[in-house]
Amino acid sequence: MGAVEVPADAKWGAQTQRAVENFPVSGLRLDPLLVRALAEIKGAAARANAALGVVSPDVAGAVAAAAAEVAAGRWDDQFPVDVFQTGSGTSSNMNVNEVLATLAGERLGAKVHPNDHVNASQSSNDVFPSAIHLAATREITEALIPALGHLAETLRRQSGRFAEVVKAGRTHLMDATPVTLGQEMGGYAQAVENGVERLHAALPRVAELPLGGTAVGTGINAPAGFAATVVGDLSRALDLPLTEARNHFEAQGGRDALVECSGVLRTVAVSLYKVANDVRWMASGPRTGLAEIRLPDLQPGSSIMPGKVNPVVPEAVCQVVAQVMGNDAAVAFAGSAGTFELNVMLPVLGRNLLESIRLLAAVSRLFADACVAGIEADEERCRAYAEASPAIVTALNPVLGYERAAEAVKEAARTGRSVREVVRERQWLADDELDAALDVLALTRGGRDR
Repeated sequence: MGAVEVPADAKWGAQTQRAVENFPVSGLRLDPLLVRALAEIKGAAARANAALGVVSPDVAGAVAAAAAEVAAGRWDDQFPVDVFQTGSGTSSNMNVNEVLATLAGERLGAKVHPNDHVNASQSSNDVFPSAIHLAATREITEALIPALGHLAETLRRQSGRFAEVVKAGRTHLMDATPVTLGQEMGGYAQAVENGVERLHAALPRVAELPLGGTAVGTGINAPAGFAATVVGDLSRALDLPLTEARNHFEAQGGRDALVECSGVLRTVAVSLYKVANDVRWMASGPRTGLAEIRLPDLQPGSSIMPGKVNPVVPEAVCQVVAQVMGNDAAVAFAGSAGTFELNVMLPVLGRNLLESIRLLAAVSRLFADACVAGIEADEERCRAYAEASPAIVTALNPVLGYERAAEAVKEAARTGRSVREVVRERQWLADDELDAALDVLALTRGGRDR
């Protein structure tokens, strides 16, 4: 292919340099989480290769030591290849191989080969997707699930605080029978907890590593026991539930587990959008909106309107959701690109999946700490809305009948009076019966204690 000039201070080699020159596309480099995962796989592979007699112990030790440095982020500037590259991730796999070969060679004072030593018993086709699975498993386990758990716990605390704050229920954005703010917060918490359950359910498949299939799934050039040794090493060292793929042809030709994972992330995002959007609505105002709750004041909301404060954190949540939805579309399309023995959209699939995990984890903690934890209720306004809602007449259906109850609602709407006032004026019920039937807190329990 001719000569290629590599910067004198670069740790990478010719294959990386060719990729840098071939793919001047986006300026987006490989996700550091993916570089870290690749390095961790290379370190475990070096140890396995030494144990299996494929690579000498001194070379394997130097490669493993170099891999540990890369995994720690010490050499992040040595991975310049654009995300939009060869679909198997070969360019980035070789980037890692070359950097590790250089670093290991410097340690040994002898040449270490990126293919013969660092990439021994491996192929880009099984290593690169394994790195995506590893990185996703770690980030879901260590970042996203704890963040969602923290948000759910914060919502649960607020549910307890607001257990008797009665407010108008709303369906179709129209008045409905009363609920409590605590009930709403409890519903939000459950939605987030359901998302955690969905992630746990998907994890066993996400944690399956294609490693050991090498080029096409047959395992050519990988000694018996190599994959099991590497995966076991990684699982113990990283304390992650990693397993070897049950079928290497499925694991290599398709990326269904990652598509499934992205779908779960989309579902989690949809739940967060509902919660954030409801909070925005309830905090709207302060004079012409619902103004049922107050959010923490974080920053001025307008460059022209003095004193205006906006629900900036819920807005950030909603924007993250938009990005996750877009990422999921990209992941789903990329996941469909499995042709025969290989999917050829691995880099873009990995980028979007890991970004979604990272964004959801970060914004969940932000939402919990900077918004939900500081919510205060305007209890008087909430109760006034509940008592003014014509929908409370629903509680009178059993004693007045649907037609007479509807008549009371129409009269209340026409005159601007409350349902209570209309029914009292018509003398359809005694005052004590009316008060008991229209106890708004009791109505939030279905009209009975439970």
